[in-house]
Amino acid sequence: MTDLPQAAPPPPPTGDARERLGAVRQEVAKVVVGQDAAVSGLLVALLCGGHVLMEGVPGVAKTLLVRTLAASLDVESRRVQFTPDLMPGDITGSMVIDGRAGELSFREGPIFTQLLLADEINRTPPKTQSALLEAMEEGQVSVDGTSRPLPRPFLVAATQNPVEYEGTYPLPEAQLDRFLLKVVLPLPPREDEVEILTRHASGFDPRDLAAAGVTAVAGPDDLAAGQAAVRGVQVGAEVAGYVVDVARATRESPSVLLGVSPRGATALLRSARAWAWLSGRDFVTPDDVKSLATATLAHRIALRPEAELEGVDSATVLRSAMDSVPVPR
Repeated sequence: MTDLPQAAPPPPPTGDARERLGAVRQEVAKVVVGQDAAVSGLLVALLCGGHVLMEGVPGVAKTLLVRTLAASLDVESRRVQFTPDLMPGDITGSMVIDGRAGELSFREGPIFTQLLLADEINRTPPKTQSALLEAMEEGQVSVDGTSRPLPRPFLVAATQNPVEYEGTYPLPEAQLDRFLLKVVLPLPPREDEVEILTRHASGFDPRDLAAAGVTAVAGPDDLAAGQAAVRGVQVGAEVAGYVVDVARATRESPSVLLGVSPRGATALLRSARAWAWLSGRDFVTPDDVKSLATATLAHRIALRPEAELEGVDSATVLRSAMDSVPVPR
């Protein structure tokens, strides 16, 4: 996800929802150093009603980033540590006996929140991972034959470590496809790492965001207004055709077992519209599509085993596919 833009160009200072959501970056930067691209990805996902898979080695502030984002947006956030013994009901909730009434009642699980941090999601078996599928796709949870809506906005920010394979379970393709974006949090450059250490030496406590000066600069109403505005962003026929051609090109690569589906193409268009709006425009350009392509599509591509043995990765295949498609002018 290295080619996701670091920050949108600042929109005119109108004091509207776009400006307030843009100010979220400054709030997150008070605590998290050098992860602007990940913040951009999370904002895009919130505006699209999508979800984000965050990948990075331990210690690059994945959890802190989500907590700070929730605080700056004034939304409720909960964290679930995914482990091999975690059960689906531990996430969604379950029917329990009410000792006073002697009847069964539903006890909500941690998924009933607005921003759910699913920490180390690939450490739990597929049965438990699948507990998130209905929630991520339909915004509801069904238990004991009853469907219960989740709060709005609702976003799953799942993390996984790329270097610890023992005791992990690969995410199935159906679940990967539910994530609008996959963002990679890299190790910081030296100057950023020095800044991190300087803040800690000055007394920064990551458990006390208020002491760090983090305040709510936007809220659910701004997200709702932004989502409505994104739906009004115009998409020209040539840009829509460009998205389709990129998706089709991935299916024709000899290294690919499963290329980008029509749902993946739709996801790319959604994320490009959100980025265009954050950038202060009411229309999508080919550059918007190119900027979001890797974050939106790379995790949806399944490679042939022989290609993986040769060291080919999905991002390389995607870049090759995009190079083969003429960019509309």
